[in-house]
Amino acid sequence: MRTLTRIVAAGTLAAGLGTAAQAQETVTIAALYNLTGGMSSIDAPALNGALLHAQLINEAGGLLGGTVMLEVVGIDTKTDQQETATAAQQALSMDNLIAGIGFGDTTFVLAAAPAFQEAGIPFVTSGATHPMLPTWVGDHMFMTAFGDDDQSYAIADYAYDTLGLRRVALWTDDSMDFTRALATFFRERFEERGGEIVGADVFMMGDTDFSAQIARLQAIDPAPDGVFIAAIPGEAGLSVKQIREAGMAFPIVSGDGFDTELVATVPGPELANDVYFSSHTYRADDRQVVTDFVAAYEEEYGRPPENAFAPLGYDAVGLIANAIEAAGSTDPEAIRDALAATRDFDAVTGTISYTRESMVPPKPVAIIGVENGEFTLLETWTPGE
Repeated sequence: MRTLTRIVAAGTLAAGLGTAAQAQETVTIAALYNLTGGMSSIDAPALNGALLHAQLINEAGGLLGGTVMLEVVGIDTKTDQQETATAAQQALSMDNLIAGIGFGDTTFVLAAAPAFQEAGIPFVTSGATHPMLPTWVGDHMFMTAFGDDDQSYAIADYAYDTLGLRRVALWTDDSMDFTRALATFFRERFEERGGEIVGADVFMMGDTDFSAQIARLQAIDPAPDGVFIAAIPGEAGLSVKQIREAGMAFPIVSGDGFDTELVATVPGPELANDVYFSSHTYRADDRQVVTDFVAAYEEEYGRPPENAFAPLGYDAVGLIANAIEAAGSTDPEAIRDALAATRDFDAVTGTISYTRESMVPPKPVAIIGVENGEFTLLETWTPGE
C-alpha cells in the first residue's frame, strides 16, 4: 500500500487523491523522474525509494508532532528535456508544494531546477552528480549524491592501483553534461596517476550501434589495457555486449551510469564480466538505516533495491523531512535554510553534510565489480584518503 502518493505524466496533472478527513496539513513534494526512455532504469527505482520513504513517514505519524503529512507526486519526464521543462512548470502549480526532487542526470536537473530556483522552492536532486550544479542553479539547489569529480577519481584510482591499467581508451556520450564531466575528471585523475589515454571516441544519447567505435578501438596499437565508458544506463549494457561480442576481454570501467541491471541483462551473464564502476554506497553496509531500508523496499516492491538510485531517492525525501523537523516549519524558505544547515544526516547512502562552501556532500564512493552478471562491492573509496 502506498499512502499519499501518486504518479502522473507531464502535462496531465490529475486531481488529488481523496483522503480521509484529517487535521494534519498535507504538503507536496514534486518528484520529476525519467520513468520511460534511456534513464528509466535508474530513475524509476529512485522514485520508488522516494515514495517508500514518504509512506513510512506517514505511517509513523507524520512530521512535526503528527501535524504534517507528505504527498510525493511523481511526474514522468520521459528522458526528454522539453518534457522536463514542461514538468517543472506543472510541478510549480501544485497545491501546497514545498520542494522538488528528481533525476539521476545533470542535464535533466538543469532543464528543471532553475524554475524551482526562480520560484523560491528548494530542489534536491537524488542522483545527479555534476559538482557545479549548486553553482549553476543557485542557493535552492541541493545534491544527495557525491560529485562526479570524486566518483571519477575513485574509479581512476581503482583502475590504476588494483586493476593495474596503464593505457586506457576513453569513450564519452557527448550529448550529456554528466558523461562529459565524468570523462574529464577520469582523464584528469588517471593521467595524474601516471596513466595514458590512448584513444578518445564519442557517441550520442540513443545510439545503439557501437561498431564504428569498436573498429577504432580494435585499431589501437598496441592494444589498450582497458576502456573507460562515460555513459548513461541506456548505453551501458549495449556497449558491454558489443565490446565483448567483438572479442575484446579487457576491463571495462565506468561511473554510476553503469549502476543498472542492463549491464547484466543486455549482454547476459556469459558476457557481463570484468566490468567495474563507481557508485553510491549502501551495498554490504550493516548500519541500521541501511538494513531497515532494504527490508522495507523488499516488502513494498517484492524485490531488493535494483541499484543505488533507489536509496538515493529515499535519502532525498529524508533530507527534506529532516529539514522540516529542523525548521519547525513547512515554509519553503525555512526548509531551504534548514537544508543548507544540514550536518551529519545519517542517510542510507552515507552521511550527508553541507557547508557554507559547498552543497555537494563529500561521501564515500563504492567500487562495484560485475562478474557473470553478478554485482559485488569490491572497495569503498573515501575522499581525501
